[in-house]
Amino acid sequence: MGLDIDTNLLYARMIFWAFWLWYFTYWKKNNKVVALLSGIILMAYPYFVTNIYYVIAIWIFFVILPFIIRA
Repeated sequence: MGLDIDTNLLYARMIFWAFWLWYFTYWKKNNKVVALLSGIILMAYPYFVTNIYYVIAIWIFFVILPFIIRA
């Protein structure tokens, strides 16, 4: 008996929070809306997606997105 917490997902969430914080400070400094939205999505989606492979795939997409869209 105990908590059924996947440690890989927990570590992934910590990494996503770090990127969210970096994107938020980047947005504040450069006023980039795409970076802000990517940061918010990086912060929120790991709580709704439980498969680690989907989490990593979505993470890669939203980390690269602000560099693709320079708005």
